[in-house]
Amino acid sequence: MRGATYARWVVSAVAAALTATACGGGSGGASGSGGSGILSASWGDPQNPLEPANTGETLGTTVLDMIFRNLKRYDAKTGKAENMLAEKIETSDSQNFKITIKNGWTFSNGEKVTAKSFVDAWNYGASLKNNQRNAYFFGYIDGYDKVHPASGSQTADTLSGLMVVDDHTFTVRLNQKFSTFPETLGYATFAPLPRAFFDDHDAWLKKPIGNGPYTVESYTRASGMSLRRWDGYSGDDKAQNGGVDLKVYTDSNAAYIDLLAGNLGLVTGVPLSQLRNVQADLDGRYINTPAGGIETLAFPFYDKAWSKPGTEKVRKGLSMAIDRNQIIDTIFQKNRTPASDWTSPVLGEGGGFKAGLCGEACEYHPDEAKKLVQEGGGLPGGQVEISYNADASIKEWVDAACNSINNALGNDRACVGNPIGTFADFRNQVTQYKMTGPFRAGWQMDYPLIQNFLQPLYYTGASSNDGKWSDKEFDELVDRANAETGRAKAVGIFQQAEEVVRDDMAGIPLWYVHGTAGYAEKLSNVALNQFGVPVYEEIKVG
Repeated sequence: MRGATYARWVVSAVAAALTATACGGGSGGASGSGGSGILSASWGDPQNPLEPANTGETLGTTVLDMIFRNLKRYDAKTGKAENMLAEKIETSDSQNFKITIKNGWTFSNGEKVTAKSFVDAWNYGASLKNNQRNAYFFGYIDGYDKVHPASGSQTADTLSGLMVVDDHTFTVRLNQKFSTFPETLGYATFAPLPRAFFDDHDAWLKKPIGNGPYTVESYTRASGMSLRRWDGYSGDDKAQNGGVDLKVYTDSNAAYIDLLAGNLGLVTGVPLSQLRNVQADLDGRYINTPAGGIETLAFPFYDKAWSKPGTEKVRKGLSMAIDRNQIIDTIFQKNRTPASDWTSPVLGEGGGFKAGLCGEACEYHPDEAKKLVQEGGGLPGGQVEISYNADASIKEWVDAACNSINNALGNDRACVGNPIGTFADFRNQVTQYKMTGPFRAGWQMDYPLIQNFLQPLYYTGASSNDGKWSDKEFDELVDRANAETGRAKAVGIFQQAEEVVRDDMAGIPLWYVHGTAGYAEKLSNVALNQFGVPVYEEIKVG
């Protein structure tokens, strides 16, 4: 899942790291015309190799979404999961599924996409031996406990719940009911894989082969990736440009300056320092739209200082010490919305969003904040350090949050920022469980379900539960909700689980993320999807 933040989170999420994209080469940041123009896009190196089951943050999944198409695809405007390679997905009990894939799809190397392409990919992703970060996504498929046991060695190489029927049909047997399982199948982790992935894995990692509208021409870590339109692509969402050149930037301001200079055509994630002037700079070529993401502060519950009884009061006090409205007004120039729950307004009330669920714990009450921190035993070690990756526009809001906390607690050293190199450096420390205090975490939904905002981040042992928070009642409620066949009832149970997160303040909700982008005059048809990511294949150059 995307964690940051997210990823896609990453993180995911939307705010996972620098995700500036641009179109360059030639005058005005664009080259070519008539659908052949090449976009050059600023980028940052993903944390992990671009294996579908091993990529859990925005930088990586953005590429995977360009080079792969899955059983489902999420509508760019509504977020609705619609059939892509799936001809139909049938079930009579929400536990056993028959999946029929469309005929005529191929990978860019000419190999046919078959039912086996999916089954082999999912078995690989689930296997403990392959150490895939998103293996947890396959946890509901029967036999997962054998191929990816919680301890010890795996006793099976394939999931017993997967079976190939013929070239265009396979079945999935889950270990419990999961009524919305089909809606998860648009996420990158569930992509099909060609035989080349298994036959020469190292070569595939250097130049991934997929079945999407773009192919990878070259990839050099720390430098960039060149993608080109694949004219043999089978889908109806063919690229309207000639390709995308992704260039690694370590400074989002540098990308924005290049945009203004005419060297880049599109920047997403406009730097905080530029928000005040972006409207005037770009003369209306600026997009600001709500995205399915949230930014939070996570905690290292594997550290006894944060998991002992009473620390929930400290976490709640810290939340009440942060003046979200002031930070959004002054730092983000109103390009965020204060968070009052742990999901996103993009879901809507029918999808699980519940405004105000956090209550006063997500409001600014400095006197109560100081009281709660004292009642909880004070700040662990006498000070909190908020860790974050230093290669994106994060320092400004972290410093502002710390100033707010310091003012509320009456101690100008109660909170300080802790910058950590690049996004990859930061994420490596997070996933190696080296945090000793709160750390910024962004989450961009993988699919538009309340389940996706809760289970990946807070379920015991979940793939993006970076703080290792664990609560038996929460886990049981999530399991109950997943088993419900009625969406409304399932959403209600998920909201009960969210209340458990609230009561322990398992993470501090800060603000709901907006997708932002600025673009040059030579670009048209520029739009962000509900994940806050440009719809690259629709962008026209010239």
